[in-house]
Amino acid sequence: MAEADGNRTRLTEILGHVGFEDREGHQAPLRLRPRTLRGSAAAREPTYPAGMTAVAQRRLTSYAHGGGCACKIPPGELESVVAGLVRAPVSDPAGELLVGLEDGDDGAAVQIRDGVALIATADFFTPVVDDPYDWGRIAAANALSDVYAMGGRPVVAVNLLCWPRELLPMELAAEVLRGGSDVAGQAGCHVAGGHSVDDPEPKYGMAVTGIADPSHLLRNDAGVAGVPLSLTKPLGIGMLNSRHKATGEVSTEAIAAMTTLNGAAAEAALAAGVRCATDVTGFGLLGHLLKLARASGVSAVIDAAAVPYLEGAREALADGYVSGGTRRNLDWVRSQLQSAVDEDELLLLADAQTSGGLLVAGEIPGAPVVGELVVRGDALITVR
Repeated sequence: MAEADGNRTRLTEILGHVGFEDREGHQAPLRLRPRTLRGSAAAREPTYPAGMTAVAQRRLTSYAHGGGCACKIPPGELESVVAGLVRAPVSDPAGELLVGLEDGDDGAAVQIRDGVALIATADFFTPVVDDPYDWGRIAAANALSDVYAMGGRPVVAVNLLCWPRELLPMELAAEVLRGGSDVAGQAGCHVAGGHSVDDPEPKYGMAVTGIADPSHLLRNDAGVAGVPLSLTKPLGIGMLNSRHKATGEVSTEAIAAMTTLNGAAAEAALAAGVRCATDVTGFGLLGHLLKLARASGVSAVIDAAAVPYLEGAREALADGYVSGGTRRNLDWVRSQLQSAVDEDELLLLADAQTSGGLLVAGEIPGAPVVGELVVRGDALITVR
């Protein structure tokens, strides 16, 4: 155990925490043994390779300062960083840039010939669950979602892996990559290599290239007043992930939601003639809706009672499992928000999702209508 103890000490020095402590302000209760919450997917124990050292058998989420898309740089800070960037002149471009940095869309779009646009995106994050295979599946589904949110079809992806090679065995990394490869395969997307970095904190995701019809892109600046808003996955993923990180309790409903691809939802949106959509991830429903409304020159109304939530999400909120990312999301939108609901309801609406669903300006089968776009008013978002 001397080697494991040494690694544990080194981990403390690097990340500033040990055991089940969460920098977002949570401490695990005395019942530290993971248990499974009710849900729709089959539960299983984390797939740790045989022969792993004792330190490596610690919960994977304990090696990260946060989890999933809640680790994003806050939207306000990010916008201030990129605000001064201007599009540099491009010599003899291979195609026309259709969607770039201007409105913070889900991916970039470049028309390379008549009827074909390339969609490019990248997404990666720290462990959001303890099972390495599931983490890989979730991270891949999340990265692929950006292509779907633009109305595209993923074609090829490359892995992005940051790994503490002196703390965690590479066999564990292989499980993460296997999960990503399996989900990409379900999406009909090739995985061809990638890039890795020795990093004190594990991170995984993908850079994905897809194709789309340039005349049928889903964009966040194409919303018009009078159109309903539909949501294709329930919220609450962030609350349940915060509980999982702090206590080890597994929500199989959350895992099932995070590993569900948004491809079918995107196809349904395109078939319905929708032209405006975004996916709901780290900035929460309110944060991503604010970007959509602002880019489209409209305001939005959300019917809080119509928004669906995963089982256990409200209980997790009541128990205090709210990430710092969620609170920062709400702080960011507050100046553009009018609300008739209480703070807890707003926190749920701002909950930092990982691999969430699509927010669609239009109606599609099976997705509840949660609000509508309206003529631009004093507030960008009204919650009633």
